[in-house]
Amino acid sequence: MTTAVLLSGGVDSSVALRLLHDEGVPDLRAFYLKVWLEEEVMSFAGDCPWEEDVSFARATCESLGVPLEIVPLQTEYLEHIVGHVLAELRGGRTPSPDVFCNRRIKFGAFLDRVEVDVDQVASGHYARVVSDTHGAHLHRAPDPVKDQTYFLSQLTQQQLEKIRFPIGDLTKAQVRQKASDFALPARDRKDSQGICFLGKIDYRQFIEFHLGRRTGSIIDIDAGSKLGEHHGYWFYTIGQRYGLGLAGGPWYVVGKSVEENVLYVTHGEHRLERSRNALDTEVPNWICETPAEGALQVKLRHGPELANCHIQNNPDGGLHIKLEEADPGVAAGQHAVLYSGERCLGGAIIR
Repeated sequence: MTTAVLLSGGVDSSVALRLLHDEGVPDLRAFYLKVWLEEEVMSFAGDCPWEEDVSFARATCESLGVPLEIVPLQTEYLEHIVGHVLAELRGGRTPSPDVFCNRRIKFGAFLDRVEVDVDQVASGHYARVVSDTHGAHLHRAPDPVKDQTYFLSQLTQQQLEKIRFPIGDLTKAQVRQKASDFALPARDRKDSQGICFLGKIDYRQFIEFHLGRRTGSIIDIDAGSKLGEHHGYWFYTIGQRYGLGLAGGPWYVVGKSVEENVLYVTHGEHRLERSRNALDTEVPNWICETPAEGALQVKLRHGPELANCHIQNNPDGGLHIKLEEADPGVAAGQHAVLYSGERCLGGAIIR
């Protein structure tokens, strides 16, 4: 029975590996998934920064006597993640690359590419798997800030049945403490802030590399007046405040014109007027069971906040979600992730 641990070289996956090792899990193997795109590396990161990640991963594996294998997935990443992200951005939408990265790459393409017959896949995600007679359920981690169920909401039942999250019951502080107690090589490494596996590549730089810049107008949607200029609507999302460079604020993005490359903003005093209390989604992914129409909780973006909502099925298979309180940052392309208490039910892309 082979257990594959996805090892990034960071503290979370390193502690996950150590916990499984101490548990005596048989045939434990570590895998580093290489998705660095060489053009991005040369443009933003200089000398192959993934080699630093691998050095930490290798040092951890050597200290535990666990074999490490590097799995190249650049082609799959370019096709399934980068292609999706760029298409969404060009369309004026706001993609969530980490959501599909988990389903399509970490727990998808990896198993298709690796030559070992894997029975279980473990990672350093902050989430829990709880199984019963109905199947495997995805539950939130006790650390509300670090909880990553939002990014795991597109997993299938078949994928979740094979997954283990060894640090899912721990808080970030507890993970850091264990890394120190274990004297792991990655114990003092900072958390990655980049997208998916592209840790050191800034998301805005990533977008500019592929889509460039195009100057357009910033318009006050209430007054109809031009307030300034931006460098491309694809750099902004609905509800965004920072990075506009406008005086007399606060100003918030409330709309885009893809055809005219125009960004529409509203002043903070009008923000609630532009908030939405309902939204529609594409066909949802339900991880285990399809919930009945009715009251649930929803996350419209990654974070600790859950909002009360009511869901209804649309004739086309999507969802109509009514929010108990209006939200000013509902953006097409993002995921609406549904919860019933601690359990993450799944999610769908917002239209």
